[in-house]
Amino acid sequence: MKDFAMSETLRVLSPGMLTIVQDLGRFGYAHLGVSASGAADGLSARISNRLVGNDDNTSVLEMTLVGGRFEFGRDSMIALAGADLAATLDETLVPMYESVRARARSILRCGSARTGARCYLAVAGGFEITPVLGSTSTHLMSGIGGLAGRALKRGDILPLKVGGAAAQPRKLDRSLFQQLRPRTRLRVTLGPQHDFFGKDGITKLCSQTYLVSEDSNRVGLRLHAQPIDSILEAKMLTEGAALGAIQIPPGGQPIILFVEHQTTGGYPKIANVISADLSSLGQLRPRDEIRFELVTMPQAIEALKEQEHILRQAVPPA
Repeated sequence: MKDFAMSETLRVLSPGMLTIVQDLGRFGYAHLGVSASGAADGLSARISNRLVGNDDNTSVLEMTLVGGRFEFGRDSMIALAGADLAATLDETLVPMYESVRARARSILRCGSARTGARCYLAVAGGFEITPVLGSTSTHLMSGIGGLAGRALKRGDILPLKVGGAAAQPRKLDRSLFQQLRPRTRLRVTLGPQHDFFGKDGITKLCSQTYLVSEDSNRVGLRLHAQPIDSILEAKMLTEGAALGAIQIPPGGQPIILFVEHQTTGGYPKIANVISADLSSLGQLRPRDEIRFELVTMPQAIEALKEQEHILRQAVPPA
């Protein structure tokens, strides 16, 4: 039997709270009821991949709140981005946003998140995962993608792709890091049913501080503050729902549709989180406080362009 220490694999010694395989998502299947899924913080996932010389869409491991323990079967270049899990590699602290070399038989230990909610582990070359509907993203609600459509568990073996051994160490430009940090003041554009809530609806949405509920997950983020009530008694027909849409159910407490959201819904959507701020949603923890800021569509587009420009400067594509 081939010795594990000489194998092209990563072994899960402990999975942590919730560790799943993710890429940037599967697109084009909403009409079949399958949302894109993908990394909850796509920006951090991309950064981790770039630090080890991978393409942005290479599979990574997404760890939530409490990280796992992993043993490397070969020498590998690795990088961590997102939430700080105080990770160590054979008892040596692993710096965030910087690639380091993990030797065969070395063990990566990730603890509880000191900041943020989700951390991304990228390995040079990536994982050998069979795509489902064009993506390796784990969609927990439907049980597809990743490793058998589920969270990782103790004893799982993840094959690594051949290659990546020649990857060179890289660092994120720290001078630009502040401009890429997650936001707690989330920018939004008007939703298709904003008029359901009258002239004061958006004003109320953007004037309150919201508490993130412990009922939040990859499907949606439930928020608590003073309720926002509809001024219309008529119910709307079910229609398509988008990532980042802010629904207002009958109780008046907003729900932000997240990466594994349902593809249709019958609740009115008062606003939508802009693309540049979607990654910030992935770093929100229960009991975090957030606010909303209304922007125009041109401002939303400009914010995304600016974010991409900063990202290219901070860590250029492989």
